[in-house]
Amino acid sequence: MSLPDGGTWGGPARMTASEAVMWRAEGDLRTRSSGLLLEILDSVPDWERFRAAHDRATLAIPRLRDRVVEPLLPVVAPTWTPDLHFDLGYHVQRMRLPAPGSLRELLDLAGQVASRPLDPNRPQWEAILVEGLSDGRAGYIFKMHHAMTDGLGIVQLLTMAHSSTPEPGGSALPRTLPARSEPEVTPLSLVADHLREQVTGAPGQLVDTARSALGLAGRALRDPAGVAGRAIDYGLSLRRMLNPPTALRSPLLSDGGYGYRLVVHDIPLASLKAAGKAGGGSVNDAFLAGLLGAFRIYHEHFGTPVEQLPMAIPISLRDSNDPMGGNRFTGARFAAPMSEPDPRARIQLIREFILTIRAEPAVGFLETVSTVLTLLPSAALTEIVGSLTRVSDLQASNIPGIGHPVYLAGAQVLRMYPMGPRPGVAAMVAMVSYDGTCCLGINVDPQSITDIPLFEKCLTEGFAEVLALSP
Repeated sequence: MSLPDGGTWGGPARMTASEAVMWRAEGDLRTRSSGLLLEILDSVPDWERFRAAHDRATLAIPRLRDRVVEPLLPVVAPTWTPDLHFDLGYHVQRMRLPAPGSLRELLDLAGQVASRPLDPNRPQWEAILVEGLSDGRAGYIFKMHHAMTDGLGIVQLLTMAHSSTPEPGGSALPRTLPARSEPEVTPLSLVADHLREQVTGAPGQLVDTARSALGLAGRALRDPAGVAGRAIDYGLSLRRMLNPPTALRSPLLSDGGYGYRLVVHDIPLASLKAAGKAGGGSVNDAFLAGLLGAFRIYHEHFGTPVEQLPMAIPISLRDSNDPMGGNRFTGARFAAPMSEPDPRARIQLIREFILTIRAEPAVGFLETVSTVLTLLPSAALTEIVGSLTRVSDLQASNIPGIGHPVYLAGAQVLRMYPMGPRPGVAAMVAMVSYDGTCCLGINVDPQSITDIPLFEKCLTEGFAEVLALSP
């Protein structure tokens, strides 16, 4: 991964409309959007070196020292501004697990950290070094608000902050740290700046609007049927994107609560890639097919077969010109073919759906809809966002990761498990590839998926179906 200067991570100071929606919907447990990454380290790093690494990262990447300011009126999106009272000791902490320090205890701790909200008055991240694991290992929990970045943005950040060698000085952070001179933003100045921009930019906006109108009028005169057809196509596409999936929620999964419980699963990347290719798809298609196989087996165990499972997946919209960090994704929902026993057929059905979604004219609808949602009162915004997520049982995300070993303050990272937010679904499954291993982090609702050991067994069997396609 080619990395520009670290100071560019995070994008513009003012949030996009979709980021503002995620930020303002934080008050409801159903729509809380903070996620974390859990790393397993081969040893306990030196605390002073660990702390110094985070201090350097916050100096090199200014967004890590920013807090959020809300305007007095919701006429403009929230903005990131320097936290004049930034306290590294608040954000970087260490804990010790009681003996015997099992992986299950570490995963339960990660679930507790993920479920609690971040302080809205401080920079939106925290890092915890967890000591006391068996075999002398350690855990590293890095939590960040989704309004700050998506999953790929977190991987970009950790790629910069981690070292390629155990010796000091091996990280991708810039050698010269950027100086900060921007003034602190206040709720009043945020609105005042917005009004000033509207007034001073009005002549230019009128010219641009006129040009756009004339351009549209010219195209309409030259090709009236084409312009009308594209508008109709976009409207129909937007309707398809907003409509809930045709599948009903599973009776086994839909009556859940607000709990968080982390389950992890490892798959060799080469095997999953070969299985996807053998099935006529990609690594992502094979990942989703294995996941659906696991849920089919879980349902069959309880005598509750379900033909289709309502499922949501993010679609990345990033390209090479986008800044690092921030959020560049949209969402798609579909009736996933869970009852299909043939893994090859599942892969092909998933592949067809993904290609169809990416070709939709309204694939970037999330930002358009969010522009309207940000103007609503918080209670109405939260209710609408919650209603959009409550129609799915499962959400899954595949995040391209790091293809080589990395180190944190001298300790080698052995595994890297994502734990995404669980917006009203029974399970949020995220996969990050790290050093040849696909690391799955599954945030389950313990009131919906009640038998965790059985669910872990079903994961193994479901992915075994897919991996059997590999030569």
